[in-house]
Amino acid sequence: MSNVGVAAREPDWYDALVRELTSEMVQEYFSDRARYTERFELPNLRALNFLLHGVLGKGGTSTLRLDPQGKALADAICFLEIELTDEEAAKLTATSHREDARDGDQA
Repeated sequence: MSNVGVAAREPDWYDALVRELTSEMVQEYFSDRARYTERFELPNLRALNFLLHGVLGKGGTSTLRLDPQGKALADAICFLEIELTDEEAAKLTATSHREDARDGDQA
């Protein structure tokens, strides 16, 4: 079993994650590795937690799928695409521009 968390920087982004990033979607994405997937909502942290069952086999003593491969799942989930409303996309763009300006980049 592997634990993968996805956190939203902004409250509005959390709403989109809850709506779009379902356990079924994550299970389908990792279907070649996970037997089944559970999703837990953590609204106070604006995060979702996924338990991917079976991705690491029966543990380090019985499989070559070790912990570093489990950690790579967190990177892999970042490539999942979700649908945003026009309003959500506009807020995301506005927030990204503010962060770029704060970091000294020109947007």
